Amino acid sequence: MTSSNPEGVRLQKVLAQAGVASRRASEELIAQGRVSVDGETVRELGKRVDPDTAVIHVDGERLIVDDTLVYLALNKPKGVHSTMSDEEGRLCVGDYVRNRRERLFHVGRLDAETEGLLLLTNDGDLANKLMHPSFHVPKTYLAEVDGAVPRGLGKRLRSGIELDDGPVRVDEFRVKDVQAGRTLVELVLHEGRKHVVRRLLREVGHPVRKLVRTAVGGVQLGQTKPGAIRKLNRKEIGSLYKAVGS
Repeated sequence: MTSSNPEGVRLQKVLAQAGVASRRASEELIAQGRVSVDGETVRELGKRVDPDTAVIHVDGERLIVDDTLVYLALNKPKGVHSTMSDEEGRLCVGDYVRNRRERLFHVGRLDAETEGLLLLTNDGDLANKLMHPSFHVPKTYLAEVDGAVPRGLGKRLRSGIELDDGPVRVDEFRVKDVQAGRTLVELVLHEGRKHVVRRLLREVGHPVRKLVRTAVGGVQLGQTKPGAIRKLNRKEIGSLYKAVGS
C-alpha cells in the first residue's frame, strides 16, 4: 500500500484542480477504486500526494498535473518544414510557436509536402517514447494516389512490402473514395522512417499526389484547420501516455 505524504496535497483536490471532476465527484472516483497512485489503487479519501512526483492514473489513463508541461496539436500546412528554425529562412514549425514562452519541440517529422497532425510539447520523456519504434504508436494517413487501387492491395500491404531499407507492413488499409484516375486511401502504420508512406505506395505502383496525417495514437486531427494549433485535452494526453505504457 502506498504511504500518504503528510506534506502533500489531498488526492481529491489534485484531481479537481486537474479538471478531472469536482472535489466531491473526485472523492467518489477514489472510493470506487478508479484512481491509482504510483501503480497502486487508492480508496482512502485522506491520502495526500506530491503532485510534482506522483504518477496518477484515472480509469487507467495517466493524469498530468504539472502545469508547466504543454501538449499541442498543429495542422501543418503543405510547404512548412518540420524544424523549429530554418537557416535558409524557409517557413517552419517553429514560426507557429515563436511567441510562446515554453521551449517546445516537435514529436517526429512530416516532410514539407505532407500536411496534417504534428504534436508539439516540452515533455521530453513522452516525446522520446512516442518517436521510438519499440512502442509501436500507430499513425493514420490519408493519401490521394494515382490510378484505381486493385482489390488485393490491402492484403499485400498488410503482409509487407520490401523497401531499400527493409520491409514495411501496414496495420490497416482501406479505400475511402474513388474518382476518375485517382483514389483516396487510408493507411495506419507505426513506422517512422523517412518518407515511408510515399515510398511504400510508390513501390506498389500508386504514387502519392497528396498526403495528410490525420492521427497519432488516440489524437485526431479533427476539424483543426491548416496552420491552426490547439491544446490537447486531458483524455488525449492520457491516451498518448497509455500508448507508450506510462
